Amino acid sequence: MRRSMVERQVRARGVGNPAVLRAMETTPRHEFVPPDERFRAYDDCPLAIGLGQTISQPYIVAYMTELLEVTSGHRVLEVGTGSGYQTAILAALAREVFTIDIHSSLIEAARARLASIGIENVQFDLRNGHLGWPEAAPFDRIMVTAGGTFIPQALVDELAPGGRMIIPVGPANDDQVLKLVTKQDAFRVDIRDTVPVRFVPLVREQLGGPGE
Repeated sequence: MRRSMVERQVRARGVGNPAVLRAMETTPRHEFVPPDERFRAYDDCPLAIGLGQTISQPYIVAYMTELLEVTSGHRVLEVGTGSGYQTAILAALAREVFTIDIHSSLIEAARARLASIGIENVQFDLRNGHLGWPEAAPFDRIMVTAGGTFIPQALVDELAPGGRMIIPVGPANDDQVLKLVTKQDAFRVDIRDTVPVRFVPLVREQLGGPGE
């Protein structure tokens, strides 16, 4: 089912980076969805994971990862841990991944899932996504998996010179545009629109405890 997902949903739509395809082929997506949704884990659609959050469509995961151009020496910040599936894909490519979310229960569940499949190069923290993880910056790559109404300056500041960031930008609960941000140096940032998407909002709510 994983191989079919990669061939029909990912490679057939133009994603060709061998490392990304290999990560998608070897990461057990069914481990990152609720038990009653496992039969749909490899379908061509996003799936709800609770708390108003989703695991993204496989093609979007692959497309965003390919755009980011992650290599084995990179330190990557992921804003929006969610299920941990995108985290696992990034961890298969990067030297180290730092992932943050505002929901503590999602972080702990993702931490357990990644540990269960032997992924050890990920650090987790409960943080506001608009502010990133400044103590661990700079990052070679930043992936934002929630839609913001603007590009947070804090995330741009945490990006290393020459670094790349992927972020959906647009009105809350409406269509967004996936933007590729490239930081040329401390003073120059290039922003390119890629494809229309719809992600859950990048919110600034109080950080959630056990009851969220």
